[in-house]
Amino acid sequence: MIAALFLLAALSFRDAGTLPTRLNHAPSSQKLLPETMAGGLAAFDYDSDGLLDIFVTGAADRQDRLFRNKGNFQFEDVTSSSGLNTKLHSIGVAVGDYNNDGHPDLLIVGVNGLALYRNDGKRFTDVTTAAGVADSGWSVAAGWFDADNDGLLDLFLVHYVVWPPAQPKACLAPDGQRQVYCHPKYFAPTANRLFRNKGDGTFVDISQSSGIARSLGKGMSVTFADFDADGRTDIFVPNDALPNFLFRNLGQNRFEEVALTAGTSLPDSGRAVSGMGSAFTDVNNDGRPDILFTALAGESFPYFQNTGRGFEDRTARSHLAAAVGRRSGWGIAVADFDNDGAKDILTANSHVMDNIDQHSGDRYRLPLSLFRNKNDGTFEDAGPLFPGDAAHRGLIVADLDNDGRLDVVVTRLGEAPRLWRNESPARNWIGVDVPVGTTVQIGNQTGVQTTAMGYASSVLSPLHFGLGSVGKVPRVQIVYPSGKVKMLLDVPVNQVLKP
Repeated sequence: MIAALFLLAALSFRDAGTLPTRLNHAPSSQKLLPETMAGGLAAFDYDSDGLLDIFVTGAADRQDRLFRNKGNFQFEDVTSSSGLNTKLHSIGVAVGDYNNDGHPDLLIVGVNGLALYRNDGKRFTDVTTAAGVADSGWSVAAGWFDADNDGLLDLFLVHYVVWPPAQPKACLAPDGQRQVYCHPKYFAPTANRLFRNKGDGTFVDISQSSGIARSLGKGMSVTFADFDADGRTDIFVPNDALPNFLFRNLGQNRFEEVALTAGTSLPDSGRAVSGMGSAFTDVNNDGRPDILFTALAGESFPYFQNTGRGFEDRTARSHLAAAVGRRSGWGIAVADFDNDGAKDILTANSHVMDNIDQHSGDRYRLPLSLFRNKNDGTFEDAGPLFPGDAAHRGLIVADLDNDGRLDVVVTRLGEAPRLWRNESPARNWIGVDVPVGTTVQIGNQTGVQTTAMGYASSVLSPLHFGLGSVGKVPRVQIVYPSGKVKMLLDVPVNQVLKP
């Protein structure tokens, strides 16, 4: 058993500049919902050079951007040479190697459409029609996962609301003087979709037969984990002002929505909140995946802890509710930023309403927040590590310079994406490069490989484990989706394993 060193050493992030593009959300006096929802991004090694590259959705510009990592936090726009040429009002992105050729592919979703790009090795080909994944709904996010453990990545689409609405409505602030973005109650709910990978480059829609389409909601993100330890990957979708969905995988491509009985439907208040970005991972190192998601001011960032018999709302008891205060959040990442062996929480903050300051005590533009895991079941606000208020949206966490410390990229409405370089004191770490759905256990830490991250975003990189002062890992246990188990013994630290 590894006992990492849990000391509250200084965390440090340096402003590493911005990417040369602007997130154009096209704000208007009409206050149309897509204006406030833009901002997904991704990190993945598209050209197999060992450095993680960055993809940014284009929103109203209808042109996404791909930036090649040249090293030392230098990035080059390679959109044109890569073959990416989307004409979609894009919001979210999901990275995954759906055809198992070793090259990560891109699924881009947005307002009433999507695009699937196959990575042929440094260049992408639009295969949306040929793959059979066309969709006309408004997807905020999507995710790749292996629904049936056949070694092929299947595709889950998160639909938000029916758009455009049948009867457009103008909504006013409480003072009756200013137009604001309408509450989601004014829009019809819709079903999410599930596409099964046939293994020949095409997909078949199993939304109805799988049971996914039976639940109508207003989904804002998706994340995956095996919450009941039955060897099958389950799905969590937070809804906007509706009860959340937890789809339990029954096997044979069938799912049952069990959020109410599992305890993840609503917080202890009994009121539905504005669920945003989500994480489905083992927060407290007990081997079971927990659920966290951001929400709006006054709703906290709900934290459901997996007890093995269901989930319990631990938002208040973990001190997270007090630390969050009146913040509103979008993107979220649960990761070990100081490599002490305990996962921290980073959130990309901002209100939905761009004029909330004019008719409320809440603020529209906010800084990022890092809530430090004290390894005693509680969290604390780590303080102003990321100066600068903005309308933050998408957030990704990844080691961009291969120094063993997790860096940050965040999108901002109307501004360029900002990069933050992690310069916290060096501690030992290890990375494990495994397929999606694989579980890795190192001491009391458990990680499951997934590419879904927070709000509308995606990261494909090795699983990261902080080790504190541990100099050698006695045992690394790897459980593949097929059930195959692999053990590595006496493993040196500060390296990425590729078992």
